[in-house]
Amino acid sequence: MRTVSFDGSFAGWRRVARQLLEQDIAPHEISWQTEPLSNDLFATADAQPLETASSTIRVPRQLADLLNLAACYRHPQRWALLYRVLWRVVRGDQAAMLAGDEDGSELRRWAKAVRREIHHLHAFLRFKQRGEHAGNPHYVAWHEPAHDVLALAAPHFCNRMGNSSWLIATPEAAALWDGKTLTLEAPCPTGLEALAKQQRDDGERLWMAYYASTFNPARANPKVMTGHMPRRFWKDLPEGPLIPTLLSEARTGTQRTAQAKSVSEQTGKTVPVSAAEVLPVREQPSTLETCRRCPLWQRATQAVPGEGPLNARLFLIGEQPGDQEDLQGRPFMGPAGQVLDRAIREAGLQRESLYLTNAVKHFKWTPQGRRRKHVTPTVEIAPCRHWLENELDTIKPDVIVALGATALESLMHRKPGSLSEYMGRVTQWQGRWLIVTYHPSYVLRVPEEARQRQAQAALIAALVQARQLLEP
Repeated sequence: MRTVSFDGSFAGWRRVARQLLEQDIAPHEISWQTEPLSNDLFATADAQPLETASSTIRVPRQLADLLNLAACYRHPQRWALLYRVLWRVVRGDQAAMLAGDEDGSELRRWAKAVRREIHHLHAFLRFKQRGEHAGNPHYVAWHEPAHDVLALAAPHFCNRMGNSSWLIATPEAAALWDGKTLTLEAPCPTGLEALAKQQRDDGERLWMAYYASTFNPARANPKVMTGHMPRRFWKDLPEGPLIPTLLSEARTGTQRTAQAKSVSEQTGKTVPVSAAEVLPVREQPSTLETCRRCPLWQRATQAVPGEGPLNARLFLIGEQPGDQEDLQGRPFMGPAGQVLDRAIREAGLQRESLYLTNAVKHFKWTPQGRRRKHVTPTVEIAPCRHWLENELDTIKPDVIVALGATALESLMHRKPGSLSEYMGRVTQWQGRWLIVTYHPSYVLRVPEEARQRQAQAALIAALVQARQLLEP
């Protein structure tokens, strides 16, 4: 029996596993160990961590993803199972990945459990805000997952929390985000664990009052509720202590009288209403004015939301508000807006029928004498993507026109490279038509008149192309 020790991470196991495969060492010959070597009666006397070596072993992407997930499942034999499956697949036994195989079934069961635990962390993690002068991190949270999922689950919060720094601590590890870099520490330092556990949020009492007042006893189903939100998470939720009392009252307490059967049996009368009156008219929900996902709000006059009909079929995305947009609170109101308005008219469209918005909702600028000089947004694109995605989900346009590289980067979640690669082409993006062209401000910046006319023509051509896609 050969005892192999490594650091306990999936990356460390993968390096060692490749070395073992190259040495043709079978699974039953290995004892996996993630702690310092003990006096194992069957271990070789010279058992040590294996050295990293170059490898030509290739495995299917599906298997790599399954192994990465299953490696987070807490089980004393997890590394042995992972290596046994890998050993079989590398030697041509593809059945080791299938659900009908004994090893494959166990591997998939573990991967499914890890996916569910990642979902639980995303759903039941509760950040608590620290004091204004407490320094970094601004938000802290304590969570006790059943498996080692923090490394896979933490990146979810990087975009969601914008540039705000945060800490997620678990009994095994801690994740720290400073607004730019995600750092994982294992084991969790004692100081970070204490910080996450002891922090109190001034808004907790308000949240608990809201939760108790909106709890609907008519829909209380303890079995379903605990299936979706296991009891082990209740102790770390602010509303957790309220849940048993609310469930008890829903079954036998005072809240039950509000749902008495006799009330539902009372006769009433039919009131005819038109279809337009069935639902109340509400303004589009938004907390854009209170957005603090990046520091731009501190120097901007106001946030500039999108503008246009909620049933618009054509959706135009710019870069960010300019000086005039920042003052007026409406998109495309400055010189670049005038260029766009002219292009819209020449393309046979009407501005009133389009939805206009920007990838970044606050004005980023630097002082230049008595003027505010535009600065291209960079790190602000990702935090502000949340608002753009909300607009797309609400409007549900058929055609999107991305005006410039910033708009395209916000859609693609990555830097697009050269804009010319996308110009003049119509592509599909998440079930919608996507057209890319110059931002109208580019037309103003081009020094040569001939190139300026060319850029204006490209802008008009893109809008004409968008209009044609909407025609029956």
